[in-house]
Order: sequence, then C-alpha cells, then structure tokens
Amino acid sequence: MKELIEYIVKALVDDPSSIEVKEVAGDKITIYELRANKADIGKVIGKRGRTAGAIRTIINAVSARQGKRAVLEIIE
Repeated sequence: MKELIEYIVKALVDDPSSIEVKEVAGDKITIYELRANKADIGKVIGKRGRTAGAIRTIINAVSARQGKRAVLEIIE
C-alpha cells in the first residue's frame, strides 16, 4: 500500500524525491503519513481536496479488500 501511495503522489508533484510515506500500523487501522515539499503540497491536495479525496478513496478500496482500514494523513 505504501508503494501505491508513493507511485500515485510522485506522478503528481514536481519534486518526486521529496515524497516520504511513513506507515503506522495498528490492530485494525493503518495510518499513512505523507510528507511532501511545501511547494508540492497543493498539488497533492488539489482543488477543494479533490485529489487527496481520490487518493483516499483508492486506499480505502484496496484496504477494504484486505479486511482492514487505512487512513491517509497529509503532513506539511
């Protein structure tokens, strides 16, 4: 899942080397903390959060098939 998030986000930003995804696993929920360059944060979030919402939808669909729950946090 971490690789999927990195793949999607790196395609959106100008500086793919600044993308960092940290996985914090719990019993039933996994939190993915996404860090990016301040200049690229807007591209990751998108207008009115649409891009971030789409990424979260994909993550939720994949994790639901595995019987788990995942949350994406975008950290500036």
